[in-house]
Amino acid sequence: MVSKEDVLAAVATVEDPEIGLGVVDLGLIYDVAIADDSAISIRMTLTTPYCPYGPQLVAEVQKAAQDLQGVPKADVEVVWDPPWDAKTMASDYAKDVLGIW
Repeated sequence: MVSKEDVLAAVATVEDPEIGLGVVDLGLIYDVAIADDSAISIRMTLTTPYCPYGPQLVAEVQKAAQDLQGVPKADVEVVWDPPWDAKTMASDYAKDVLGIW
């Protein structure tokens, strides 16, 4: 069975083309749920509701999760609450690159 860590590792490869950092490092992935049948549900946000790459990022996150072995389906829900804040990025690397401390 796939784990949350497996899903996060897979979607971590998806980069925001405008910023050049991965969606996990940016703190855009809020939650990963795995059903008994290994179907995956991901709650994520974008840096802004007007992100021109939003649909592309959502599609890439969904594909990365769905391509994991044993995953029959992956759904991605974009949420705006809580709003994304650069101070809550998931990695020190991302904060360093963007100069946020």
